Amino acid sequence: MTVKIGFVGTGGIANHHMRTLSEIPTAAMVAFCDVVEEKAVTAATTYGGKAYTCYEEMYDSEALDAVYICLPPFAHDRQELAAIERDLPIFVEKPVATTIAKAREIESALAAKNLISGVGYHWRYMDTTEKAIALIGDQPVGFALGAWMGGMPGVSWWRVMAESGGQMVEQTTHIFDLARYLLGDVAEVHAMGRTGLMEDVENYDVHDASVTNLRFKSGAVASITSACMLSAGHHVGLELFLKDQALRIVGQHLTIATPDGTEVVELGNNPTHAEDQTFLQAVQSGDASAIRCDYAEAVKSLELTIAATQSAQEGRLIAL
Repeated sequence: MTVKIGFVGTGGIANHHMRTLSEIPTAAMVAFCDVVEEKAVTAATTYGGKAYTCYEEMYDSEALDAVYICLPPFAHDRQELAAIERDLPIFVEKPVATTIAKAREIESALAAKNLISGVGYHWRYMDTTEKAIALIGDQPVGFALGAWMGGMPGVSWWRVMAESGGQMVEQTTHIFDLARYLLGDVAEVHAMGRTGLMEDVENYDVHDASVTNLRFKSGAVASITSACMLSAGHHVGLELFLKDQALRIVGQHLTIATPDGTEVVELGNNPTHAEDQTFLQAVQSGDASAIRCDYAEAVKSLELTIAATQSAQEGRLIAL
């Protein structure tokens, strides 16, 4: 069965999925919607199909099997709800919203119709993450250290708190979500942030850097650092420390340290391909059990990152 796909949003991350889907024989990209018509036309010309500027017109005009919604955080309005009303499975890029209220509304609508959903937390699909899970087994993790530290993304909306949600919500969310995936749900969060280093950037009101401490319901603790003010010293990843081993997951490899030495395992798969393939197979079969992050799971990571941002703003511990 070929899965006929429509895209809402045809920007950077959407193009990443389009390139990946073009390599999957069961994927047929048939429609592309963007408020910037030129972008939709470019996608339609590249991959075949029709361009739209109104997502509801696209939903009603095309015989779609699923919709990819790849929008900036602030732009989520009724795109998901309108798809759900038409019984269309949805794949949504993270973060799924800028407010919990909006995310909960969509989560409830999906649950009411028992529709398949997926969210783009591709770190869950890395084979090195699978290897880390196998190495941990049933051993307790003592603590974790995570980071998303680098420069500021160039899109204008990213540097506006009301539009992106801030770095923890929009970018470091991958590390928060990976920590949740490996360590379970979080009980409480406390964060501190700083500003004042990016005064040369216009229309900027997100944190320059932040440190978030987490206590998991399992008893494990973690500290996750975010920074968007660096021109050097970039680092993105998550380290897990157990009694007899330390595991470091970064984008391209897993480092395993034990008393016997250190081993480096290179990333052996394309995690975006894996998450897209898994979503398509779920749509084809009606069985969503292989999806590693559905919409409801992504809402938990959104709740965590919003709480971390609130904690940094208000200077207090927040229980989840």
